[in-house]
Amino acid sequence: MGYTINNSPLTWRHIRIVAISSLGQLIGTGLTTLVSVIIPLYQIVAHPELSSMMQGFIGAVDLIGIMVGSVVFGSLSDRYGYLLFFRLCPAIICVSALAALLFPSIPVLIICLFIMGFGIGGEYSLDSDYISELMPQKWTFIMVGSAKASSALGNIGVAAVCYLIVRNWTDASLWPRLLWIIVAISALMFLVRIRFWQSPQWLADAGKEKEAEIALHNFLGPDVNIEALSASDDGKSTGMAHVEKTGSKTTFVSFVKSNWRNVIFTGIPWACEGLGVYGIGVFLPILVMALGIEHASESVDAITHVANSVEITFWISCIILPGFIIGLFLINKMNGVRLQVVGFIFSALSLLLLLFAYKNHWPTWISILAFMGFELFLNLGPHLMTYVLPSKVYPVNVRGQGSGVAASIGKLGAVLGVFFIPLLLKAGGSTLVLIVSIIVMAIGALITCLFAPDRYDAHSVNDK
Repeated sequence: MGYTINNSPLTWRHIRIVAISSLGQLIGTGLTTLVSVIIPLYQIVAHPELSSMMQGFIGAVDLIGIMVGSVVFGSLSDRYGYLLFFRLCPAIICVSALAALLFPSIPVLIICLFIMGFGIGGEYSLDSDYISELMPQKWTFIMVGSAKASSALGNIGVAAVCYLIVRNWTDASLWPRLLWIIVAISALMFLVRIRFWQSPQWLADAGKEKEAEIALHNFLGPDVNIEALSASDDGKSTGMAHVEKTGSKTTFVSFVKSNWRNVIFTGIPWACEGLGVYGIGVFLPILVMALGIEHASESVDAITHVANSVEITFWISCIILPGFIIGLFLINKMNGVRLQVVGFIFSALSLLLLLFAYKNHWPTWISILAFMGFELFLNLGPHLMTYVLPSKVYPVNVRGQGSGVAASIGKLGAVLGVFFIPLLLKAGGSTLVLIVSIIVMAIGALITCLFAPDRYDAHSVNDK
């Protein structure tokens, strides 16, 4: 019996596609966590110490690379196909991580972080495209969301490895050795993608039906028929809101003009979410120390303070995965726009509780629970949905560009958040950081409500 992509049963082949595609999300958040550890370690050995502006720049530079890379690779993949860039991106990340490891200095680190981010930006514009085009229709949202959920493993895994390494150090100048983590992950990414194929849907849209059939059978087996692929992707088959098909050669400016409402809907909330995921994420160990949550006595050495703050960062990060799991459970039961709005609102309320706990000197466990609440709601709503929605809004012939533009705007918000958080800490301490973050979460909820496409109802958003 033959199947189409939309009605085929979920098999181990689908799981393999999701697992391989998800590694880009894992390494993206893993690098963010790694930078959050490197900055305070370098502060210990720097003479003079890094300025607030330089801390922000180091934290933001890989995000600038992601912002650029997501647009560049998104547009290129629409023209030339996904596979070349799907393999090229991890190679770029691996080589630049090795360079930063072998030639340790702040200038080299900054350049290499940008290049690593550039490669990760390509990952962000490609992984959801592969998954959304190859999953059975009823599993699409869950699998695209599962790929995003793998980013939690990057936070948790890298934080755990960093803690296990740093707690045994007596010399903070060993910080470059942490980059072996990124080298190992990116090398694994490249190896598992050697046996991978071009997007069948991209091939079909380019008129290469025979090649599309071969690629489809390589991905999903001979029982899945080529009839599943259709160049006339107008959004009806997947319940997507219709968008003008502007063509793969559309310039960035003309694309935004033609799809401005969807660009705002998918991009601005992603930018607001980016402050929480990356702005707070990059400086989480520093914020933990600034808020007085880190439990070491003042008499211990500086590297012990860093190790303890990384330990608390690990425990806070552990709530990210349950957040994604709850979000994936709700994704087919709750309107996607509403889920994103609820996540933003409760993220803001959690930060408000953290602010009250800090100002009123409440017990440390309340602050940790508030931080965990923030991570829980941020990841079950905005962090999950801002990644899922672009692949559902745009048709296949501009899907890479649409996802890339949304990711780029999202990373612009992340860049601004990372850059300004050290400056906010210097200007107004933890209080100012928390107030600004609460306002940004509220803006994310408001924009989501105002610009959600009219056709986004409970059935169309969730592919029921």
